[in-house]
Amino acid sequence: MSRVWKWNRPVTVREVLEDLQKERSIAYTTVMTVLDNLHQKGWVRREAEGRAYRYEAVSTRAAYAAALMNDAWSQSDNPAAALVAFFGMMSEEQRETLRDAVRIAQVPETRKPTGLSELAHQPERTEPPERSQPPERSERPERTEPPENPASAQDPGGR
Repeated sequence: MSRVWKWNRPVTVREVLEDLQKERSIAYTTVMTVLDNLHQKGWVRREAEGRAYRYEAVSTRAAYAAALMNDAWSQSDNPAAALVAFFGMMSEEQRETLRDAVRIAQVPETRKPTGLSELAHQPERTEPPERSQPPERSERPERTEPPENPASAQDPGGR
């Protein structure tokens, strides 16, 4: 999957093979079998082009990573403790990236920036917005699950 994600476009077996052969010797049929297995598991879609196929990832690497994190977190018997332990493993740079991501996630949909670089140019709010009336119900957003990788239930090893 790393090679398919690397190009972020439909790729042929030959392209993946040539890229892999820069690092090690590998057979065309091995690459073809792996890509066919990924197709059967729903990780990639393929489209015929002449006598070959072009393979394209069904989801992004980020969506896959998010699904893995969500799956691991949801299986914990103490999710809060799992998050605290996870945060403790992070570098300061990773924690800053997490803070940026939380700020992006908290911006209302109509004003949500498209990326971290855009977030850096937005003023940071220091005081909560004024309210004319108290909220009628909790303003905590409903949890939404990230799109699950179709192969995650079939292949917990992530291949």
